[in-house]
Amino acid sequence: MGVLEVKGVDKHFGAVVALESAELEVKRGEVHVLIGSNGSGKSTLCKIIAGSVIPDAGEIRIEGTLTAINGPQDAARAGIGVFYQELSLVPQLSVEENLFLAALPRKGPGLVDRAGMRRRAEALVERFADVTGDGFTLDALIQDLRSDQRQIVEVLKVLATDARIIIFDEPTSSLDKRQVTVFFDLVRQLRDKGRAIIFISHRMDEIFDIGDRVTVLRDGRSVECLRLAETDQDAVVQHMVGSRITPVSGGQHRVRNDYDETLLAVDNLCGNRLDGVSFELRRGEILGFGGLHGQGQSLALRILFGAEPATDGNIRLTGGSRRPSKPADAIRKGMAYLSGDRNRDGVLLTRPILENLVAADLTKHKRFFLSPQRLIRKISPFVKRLKLRFSGFGAPISSLSGGNQQKAVIGRWLTIQPSILLMDDPTKGIDLHSKTDLYQIMRELVAEGVSIVLYSSEDAELLGIADRILVFNGGRIVQQLEGKQKTAFNLYQAAYGVTA
Repeated sequence: MGVLEVKGVDKHFGAVVALESAELEVKRGEVHVLIGSNGSGKSTLCKIIAGSVIPDAGEIRIEGTLTAINGPQDAARAGIGVFYQELSLVPQLSVEENLFLAALPRKGPGLVDRAGMRRRAEALVERFADVTGDGFTLDALIQDLRSDQRQIVEVLKVLATDARIIIFDEPTSSLDKRQVTVFFDLVRQLRDKGRAIIFISHRMDEIFDIGDRVTVLRDGRSVECLRLAETDQDAVVQHMVGSRITPVSGGQHRVRNDYDETLLAVDNLCGNRLDGVSFELRRGEILGFGGLHGQGQSLALRILFGAEPATDGNIRLTGGSRRPSKPADAIRKGMAYLSGDRNRDGVLLTRPILENLVAADLTKHKRFFLSPQRLIRKISPFVKRLKLRFSGFGAPISSLSGGNQQKAVIGRWLTIQPSILLMDDPTKGIDLHSKTDLYQIMRELVAEGVSIVLYSSEDAELLGIADRILVFNGGRIVQQLEGKQKTAFNLYQAAYGVTA
């Protein structure tokens, strides 16, 4: 019997099935790895155990006792500590204050034991003392720290709770090699003291280095539990895929493509966590960006569009123009950007549909005013092409469904007739019908000679529509897949750092 048992857990987000009859057993004194492709349900399962997501069905037992976890406080009382992939620190507070957000040391009713808190904080930080770097002190504000330093604080914050069950969701994503070594030594010490540890990582070498057993999730289901000492990397990847599926035929979306022209050449692009990315984009192709979420794909697209700064590298567009310094420059050079995060990078929620549709055209041509009727005449063919239906151009775009909002953003870009369309997980959160419409629009655009760079967190989507896939891992392109090499098995191998 494990210290933690999860059985028959279901979770739906609307029509999306996140988990279906998922199971997990974690033993005392064990590092238990959770692995699966994008959207397999790993983080959702962990959030259910942590109480931040409530399941639709299933049960959780701790030490054999059925335990109701209806919120983070229930999880904390049950001895569960969580390192979240999305850091949960307060930027305006100090390192010391963040370490004890969950439970301040007290020396009496209403009295914080400041001296005790300082001693405990010093003991915690001492574990990483040789690798924290400049500027890391107990009094430093979180907002002034580097990403790796913030991640160390998040790790120490979990340790400060003395939890007996600890969930680490991608804890090494921002750490360098020295910091990872220290962290793994710490995890082994916790395991040897009898803690039960759930560990999620996108790096296969880390998984085999630190893990005892692994549970593989696929499409929201727990499909296999293996002892890592008795298996190998290829076997784990094969369980993630389900089978060695037949390759997707390259270019199956094509209506026509007889273009050989290179529209975009990127050389040694660096920025933030992007490290030496180089590639070429040909006219009339769909170039896919693959790999696990957060490996630099979105950042690369935003740098190309001038929405994020680059620290090094060259971007050459047709005609020899340099990289855009801001989105307005990119738009005038024939580039368009479609994000899956509509609220942040897409729709103007408080503005009418008409304004959302014409924003790019006004920016490209530096127009400050045109009559609404003239604008409507110009965009009406695109509205018809996209099958957009709404009560009127004056209606707020927030009145549309998510799928139709995304179509409206596409319509915005079609009005400027872009030569390059950058698509950053564009189908995230939209219904199947809208996805089908979007795929058809993409096919039509490449047939007309438009080039598309597509990042998708849905591997099947990427395999089905991209001509080539550049797999990102750790901010670098680690493999190119095309033709017969374009399979889910090869994609997962590259994404998880498996040596071919």
